[in-house]
Amino acid sequence: MATRIRGGLGLRPGSREEGGRPPLLRELLLVTGLFLAYKAGRLAANGHEARAFHNADRVWDAERALHLPGEGAVQHLLLHGEPLIRVANTYYAAVHFPATIAFLCWLYWRRPAHYLWARRVLALVTGAALALHVLLPLAPPRMLAAAGLVDTARVYGPSVYGAAPEADSMANQFAAMPSLHFGWALMVAVGLIAATRTPLRWWWLLHPALTLLVIVGTANHYWLDAAVAAALLGLALLAVPKPARPARPAPPAEAPPAEVPSTDAPAEPAEPVTVPRARSAAGVVPTGVPR
Repeated sequence: MATRIRGGLGLRPGSREEGGRPPLLRELLLVTGLFLAYKAGRLAANGHEARAFHNADRVWDAERALHLPGEGAVQHLLLHGEPLIRVANTYYAAVHFPATIAFLCWLYWRRPAHYLWARRVLALVTGAALALHVLLPLAPPRMLAAAGLVDTARVYGPSVYGAAPEADSMANQFAAMPSLHFGWALMVAVGLIAATRTPLRWWWLLHPALTLLVIVGTANHYWLDAAVAAALLGLALLAVPKPARPARPAPPAEAPPAEVPSTDAPAEPAEPVTVPRARSAAGVVPTGVPR
């Protein structure tokens, strides 16, 4: 059953693409370096609390001017039960990095060309996001008094952030726009859809859809944070050429039908038909011929 599910979602063994995959050690060092640069960039953009709250007011007003649904409507759905909000907090804290790493590992092993494409796209999106974090510090809606939202991670747990945002040395809590949670989740879905051929591959879009509900419902991001992340991903996908879709395996050639030996006995050769003749005075004339 597990093998059938994996096959249905496109995660089944297939023929490896032509061309060797990049060296594993080099890729591990490169991805680790990108991750450390990502963390360092977020910490370097920390601070700027006054600008972050000023920008948050502007984003909140812009969403109301655009008549976007309030983030509180999604949070109200999650707050119907404490187990549900805990699941949402856990999804926000525990799925972001493992899902992206698993995605890259599977592509590296099964679709090397798609792995290089996805890694480059993710690097571009992350670099652009870090630049925006520096240029546009933004307090999340859970910190904005006008939003009237609950900091679900702090109240219900689990939380990945320190209690005091301005003193948090592990993460930059004023880097809400764009949402890399959503941008990476969307790239995971796009990458798996591009790298597989099964009709069920479209179900991977559930990952970014759930991520969007979680980041908004837990008051960690605005709707516009996800919209900017999607726009950055779209630009990165335009900049990085996509490899060819893997070809469908050719169906096995049908063997020619085997000749079945006939069981009928060979027909006997027909005997020649003799025409009866009649004798007459004039000689022998065949019967039926006018004289």
